[in-house]
Amino acid sequence: MPPAELAGAGPVSSLRERVLALRDRLVPDPRFRRWAARFPPTRILARRRAAALFDLCAGFVYSQALLALVRLRVFDLLRDSPLTAAEVAARRDLPVASVERLLSAGVALRLLDRRSGGRFGLGPLGAAMPGNAGLEAMIEHHAVLYADLADPVAVLRGGETGLSRYWAYARAESPGALRAEDVAEYSALMAASQAMIAEEVLDAYRDLRGHRRLMDVGGGEGAFLAAAAARVPSLRVTLFDLPSVAARAAARFARDGLSDRAETVGGDFRTDALPGGADLISLVRVLHDHDDDAAHGLLRAAHAALPPGGRLLLAEPMAGTAGAEAMGDAYFGLYLLAMRSGRPRDEGELRRFLEEAGFARVRALPTRVPLLVRALVADRTI
Repeated sequence: MPPAELAGAGPVSSLRERVLALRDRLVPDPRFRRWAARFPPTRILARRRAAALFDLCAGFVYSQALLALVRLRVFDLLRDSPLTAAEVAARRDLPVASVERLLSAGVALRLLDRRSGGRFGLGPLGAAMPGNAGLEAMIEHHAVLYADLADPVAVLRGGETGLSRYWAYARAESPGALRAEDVAEYSALMAASQAMIAEEVLDAYRDLRGHRRLMDVGGGEGAFLAAAAARVPSLRVTLFDLPSVAARAAARFARDGLSDRAETVGGDFRTDALPGGADLISLVRVLHDHDDDAAHGLLRAAHAALPPGGRLLLAEPMAGTAGAEAMGDAYFGLYLLAMRSGRPRDEGELRRFLEEAGFARVRALPTRVPLLVRALVADRTI
C-alpha cells in the first residue's frame, strides 16, 4: 500500500479497532444485553442476532430434517397432490405423531406448506426437490461430512476422515492406480450433480460454437462434455481423468451415442502431461479440490496443452461471493479440510494463479446462481 494510503488508513483503522474493542467488552455483559433487549433502537438488532446464533446452533437439526424428508421420498409423495400426516405415515409405515412432527418441521423450514383439510404440500424450497436426483444425491452425501464434523476439533487436528476415504484420489499416493470400485461412488455423485452446474456454465460461456475441440480435465463420467456436445453438434470432446474414471466416461459416451466425436484419455494430471489438440480446456469444480502446488501444476499443464489463441474455462464455487460469503470459507473451508485436499479461493487469487501459469486476458463470466458456480476465462496468447 502506498505511504499516502497508509497515512489515510491509520486513523480509520484505529477508530474501528476501538469501536470493536468497546463492543467486545459490552456485549458479553448480561446487564448490557438486558438493556439492549429493552431499548427500542437496539431491540430489533438484538433479536436478529439472537435468532442468527440460534440458527447456527440448530443448523444440524435443520439439515437432518431435510435428510429425513429426502430418504422418505416425501417430496415425491407430495408432488402430485397434498397429503395428510396420516396418509404419509401409512405409505411410509411410520407413527403418525412422528410424521406430523417431521412435516411441521418441513413447514417451518419452508420445505413444505400447510394446505386445507390438514394436508401438507410442497413449500417454496421443497418445490425444487421432486425429480432432482443431483440435489438429492448431494443431500445424502452430506451424511459423510456430518459424521466427520461430529468431532470438529479432530478434523482440525488432521488424520484420516470419512471424506478423505470417500474422495479416494484426494489422499492416494498413486491416484492413477485406483480401481473401478474405488472411484465408483464419488464418480456417480458428481455425475448426478453435474447437470445443473453444466447448465449454469454453458449458459454463461457464449463462445462454445467458436471452438473445434473441448477437453474437460477431471471431467468424471463426462456429464459436462455430454451437455456441451448436445449444444454444439459439431464440437468434438476429450475427457481427461484417472484411468478408472475415464473408463466410466467412455461407457457413458457410448450410451449417449457420442463415441464418434468423444474420446477419453486416462492419466493423472499431477504426473502426466495433458494431451494436445483442444482449443478450449475446461476445469469444472476441479481446482478447489487440490492444494496450491497441484493447482499451479494443473494450470501450467493446461497452458502447455493449449495452442496459441486457445482458451481455458475455469468454473467452481469461489470464496468471497457476494451474498454467499458463508458458502466459501465456512462451508467449503471445512468441507475441503475434512476431505484433506484443496481450499476455497476467491476470484482475485484465481486470477493470480492463472496469470502466473502464463494465461492472459482473464475475465469473469456472470452466472445466474453464483452460489453454485462462478466462471473465469483466460487466453493463451503465446
